Amino acid sequence: MGLVVQKYGGSSVADAEGIKRVAKRIVEAKQNGNQVVAVVSAMGDTTDELIDLAEQVSPMPAGRELDMLLTAGERISMALLAMAIKKLGHEAQSFTGSQAGVITDSVHNKARIIDVTPGRIKTSVDEGNIAIVAGFQGVSQDTKDITTLGRGGSDTTAVALAAALGADVCEIYTDVDGVFTADPRVVKKARKIDWISLEDMLELAASGSKVLLHRCVEYARRYDIPIHVRSSFSGLKGTWVSSEPIEQGDKQVEQAIISGVAHDTSEAKVTVVGVPDKPGEAAAIFRTISDAEINIDMIVQNVSAASTGLTDISFTLPKSEGRKAIDALEKNKGTIGFDSLRYDDQIGKISLVGAGMKTNPGVTADFFKALSDAGVNIELISTSEIRISVVTRADDVPEAVRAVHTAFGLDSDSDEAVVYGGTGR
Repeated sequence: MGLVVQKYGGSSVADAEGIKRVAKRIVEAKQNGNQVVAVVSAMGDTTDELIDLAEQVSPMPAGRELDMLLTAGERISMALLAMAIKKLGHEAQSFTGSQAGVITDSVHNKARIIDVTPGRIKTSVDEGNIAIVAGFQGVSQDTKDITTLGRGGSDTTAVALAAALGADVCEIYTDVDGVFTADPRVVKKARKIDWISLEDMLELAASGSKVLLHRCVEYARRYDIPIHVRSSFSGLKGTWVSSEPIEQGDKQVEQAIISGVAHDTSEAKVTVVGVPDKPGEAAAIFRTISDAEINIDMIVQNVSAASTGLTDISFTLPKSEGRKAIDALEKNKGTIGFDSLRYDDQIGKISLVGAGMKTNPGVTADFFKALSDAGVNIELISTSEIRISVVTRADDVPEAVRAVHTAFGLDSDSDEAVVYGGTGR
């Protein structure tokens, strides 16, 4: 008997019919001889609706109380799903994140998992129950307050539980048939990938791919948990994400030279103008950003002007953190000694990812030629061993993604990719 952890996103449990469909799939896994733990998100757009409601009551709701509010969405989903499973003749027990033993730090709205102690979950499945766990939430180790994990929190909950329980696989059910070579909402000819390495998936997720979130893949790589990304709306095979290729039939799936193209339009760019080009200045800037608990992505420093000894430093960060970053830097302007700040939230990032890039000359040249032919201007460039990322105007992103996707032969010859729920997650 194997142990399977399954995760179902908001689009999969958006309404009563969706919950019934998910219940049938879970029961099928149980009938196939598996112990099953299911992690669920809030129904449809419940989380967004609760955030809107909170902001109507208070423009800046307290983090603790916002977490108490938002976790209600997953509790509704887990209870309804347990009811649906019992209606099908199987025993199910629902658990909140804290009851499931998901222990986090004390940062509200974007807590990080410190440990998972799933004693109650293990006991429940050993007794023959299907365990239903509310995703996206946990309990603070220090304050014992309820916390939420931020964007993609249910994916992270599922992988963390899979690691703690020693599961054979973590199945992530979403509204697309797997991981594609690009966002199928933007590139209609995007091709489904049969297998992708955890390293490549980590780069795609960090670059904006929305099927799996960065923290989820990071956790899976750390504990070597194989992930199977599938659609809850179809019975098709999905995408395996693992450290080693998966055997399918009598052949081993090969790693492609280029895994895919990702894009992200949720970032903004901050440029610190007129920074003295001397040791310690960059450290002071990014210490200020760190103290404000802001994560940054790309960083570029210009060559200093010989006449002034000043330089500009640009970096990208989530749009939601833009105001906080500007306020923090302005507050420390006298200490750092820069001239001014420029803020731009009309940017987009396009990334080409593939382990084979290291050993295939010409990839970089082909990437930039594709952007040039599409008339896309590049503002920032960042690279790693398996990724090239550029920042462009936000309006240019869809055309840039399609141009790069076609240039590297990633377009599918078959039917257009299907997004069942309309969100790509």
